[in-house]
Amino acid sequence: MSFAKAQDLLHLAQMATSRRGGVSLEDICAEFDVSHRTAQRMTEALEATFVNVSTTDDAERRRYWRMDAPLPDRLQPRQETAIEALEIAARTARDEGRIRHSRALEDLRDGLLARLNPRDALRSEADAEAVLAGLGQVTRPGPTVTLKPAVTDAVIEALRGPFRLRVSYGAQGAAPRVIEPHGMLLGHRSYLVARQPARGVDILNFRMDRIHEAEVLNESFQLASGFSLETYAAQAFGVYQDPEQYGEVVWRFSPEAAERAAEFLFHPTQVVEPQDDGSLIVRFKAAGWLEMAWHLYQWGDKVDVLAPQGLRKLIAGHQRSDFDALP
Repeated sequence: MSFAKAQDLLHLAQMATSRRGGVSLEDICAEFDVSHRTAQRMTEALEATFVNVSTTDDAERRRYWRMDAPLPDRLQPRQETAIEALEIAARTARDEGRIRHSRALEDLRDGLLARLNPRDALRSEADAEAVLAGLGQVTRPGPTVTLKPAVTDAVIEALRGPFRLRVSYGAQGAAPRVIEPHGMLLGHRSYLVARQPARGVDILNFRMDRIHEAEVLNESFQLASGFSLETYAAQAFGVYQDPEQYGEVVWRFSPEAAERAAEFLFHPTQVVEPQDDGSLIVRFKAAGWLEMAWHLYQWGDKVDVLAPQGLRKLIAGHQRSDFDALP
């Protein structure tokens, strides 16, 4: 057996151990990008190599292979990739003020290291650290507003319920308000998406940096019918929502900037239209003219706003021609 096939067999054994229902031939085809016949040969090798393999058939007569006991520690593969992935995730959570998530990820990383023998643990840590050092800054570039960990923890706890929150918001000393959290939008300025029953049923945005204190109440509530945070977020260009500004946005990038602009996903709903003169038109529907203006400034005079007129007026006179590079 070749080294590659041995590695595949070990990986298959791990899949069969970790998946409660086992693995099917379809799972194997998708995971290893192999044919149905090759998947059959892999299950034959699995049964021939390990004595603790069992099979079950579902109602559609589809067979599943499962390892009834975990692999011995000496067969565990190197874990530096998993360790570095957990470390990156933990650092990102810490930078975003999600201290509870950061600590949980660090506990997972430490638990993974604890299961390795000392030599493999040391090597995995060293390899992971080398990769992390090579990645440099692993968080999103640019300035962000610092969030209060206690507030972020309370919001996350409320989202689990979901439970209502009592928050101190806005000016210091303002009367507390009770809100019903529906999600968080993380960005250069992060927002809590929530209803405030005292103000009606509309979904509102609360700046996370302006929430001074937050207390989780022992009061559950029903999320707004049909609400989707992904759909809600797509209504804005950045994180700020303004229903009055929502509408079609049309940008035309000059031929000099068209190739670079084509590499960007400006909005999840965008439509890109290459033009005969080499320019590029990008269309999407969103609100948030100010955040659009902040982004468009980076393109200097290489972009024209065809719509909406409000955004066109906002950037008029601010398009420079002396930038050394495009975004």
